[in-house]
Amino acid sequence: MTWEVALILSADGLANGAVYLLAGLGLVLVFSVTRVVFVPFGDVIAFSALTLAAFEAGRTPPTIGLVLTLALLALAAELWRLARRREFARMPRALLLWGLLPALPCVFAWAVAGRTLPAVVTIVASIALVVPIAPLIARVALQPIADASVLVLLIASLALHFLLSGLGLLFFGPEGFRTEPLVGGALTLPGGFPVSAQTLLMIAAAIVLSGLFYLLFERTLHGKALRATAINRVGARLVGIRPARTAALAYGGASLLAGLIGVLVAPVTTMYYDSGFIIGLKAFVAAIIGGLSSYPLTAAGALAVGLVESFASFWSGALKDVIVFGMLIPVLLLRSLLVARVEDEEEEIDG
Repeated sequence: MTWEVALILSADGLANGAVYLLAGLGLVLVFSVTRVVFVPFGDVIAFSALTLAAFEAGRTPPTIGLVLTLALLALAAELWRLARRREFARMPRALLLWGLLPALPCVFAWAVAGRTLPAVVTIVASIALVVPIAPLIARVALQPIADASVLVLLIASLALHFLLSGLGLLFFGPEGFRTEPLVGGALTLPGGFPVSAQTLLMIAAAIVLSGLFYLLFERTLHGKALRATAINRVGARLVGIRPARTAALAYGGASLLAGLIGVLVAPVTTMYYDSGFIIGLKAFVAAIIGGLSSYPLTAAGALAVGLVESFASFWSGALKDVIVFGMLIPVLLLRSLLVARVEDEEEEIDG
C-alpha cells in the first residue's frame, strides 16, 4: 500500500465516518431519552434519498402518502386517548400537532414535484418531508409501550423496521437510485492529492451539525430538558418536564438527522429501499462504542468505524462488514470487564 492509496482510503473513511457520526448521534439521542434502539432510523435515511431522487426524476414522491397515512393514524390515536380521559379541550391542539403540522411538508412537496426549481428547494422539500416520520411512528407504535422493558422496545423497533422496509419496496420499487452531486469539483491538497468537494461537504456537515448539537444541549431550554430526561425520567417529570414531549423532540431531531444523511449519501452511493439499514447498523456500532450515552465517544467510534471500513474494503471487500461488526467484540468485552470491576469495588465497599 502506497501513501497515495492510504490517503485516498483515509479520505473515504473520514467521509463514511462523518455519516456514521451523524447517524450515531441520532441513535444515541433517541436511546438516551426514550430507551429505544430506533432501528427504523436507517429506513428514514433511505426514504430521504429516494424522495430526492423522485424529485429529480420529475415524479411526485410516494413518501407523501406514507406521511399522510402515519399522520392519520397518530391523530386517531391521540384523539382516542384524549376522549378516554375526557380532555376534549386539548383536541384542537392535537389536531394541530398531529394533523396539520405533518401535512404542511406534504403540501410543500406536492407543490414542488414535477417543477423545474433550484436544487436547494428539492433538497429542503426532501428533508422536510421525512422529518415527521419518526415522531409519527413513535406516537403510533412506541409511545403506548413507553414503560416496557428495553428488550420489548427493541423487538417493537425491529418490527417497525421490517414494516417500513416493506413499504419502501412497495412505494419505491426494487430499483436503486443515485442523485446529482450537491457540489461539484475537487480540491487538490498539498502533494497533488485530490479530494472531491462532495467528500469535503460530508465532513464539514458532520462538524457543523455536531457543533450545533453541542450548542442545543448546552445553551437552549429544550436541550436541557432533553438532557434532564436522559439522566432521570422520574426527576424530570417531577420538575414539570413531560417525557412524552421530550421524546417527540428526540424523534424529530433524529428524523432531521436521517433526512440530512440521506441527502448527503445519495450522490455518492446507489440507494435502494433497504440501503439505510446497513448504515444504521454501522452507526449502531459507533453508538455502542460510546455506550449509547456519550456523544464524544460516539463521534470517536464513528470515525473509527469509517476508517476501519475503508481500509478493510481495500484488503478484502467481501469481509469488510465482518471486520466492522467484529469491532463490537473487544468493545463489549472491555465494557463487561469494567462493569464487573465496578461491581466488585461496590461489594468491597459494602462489605
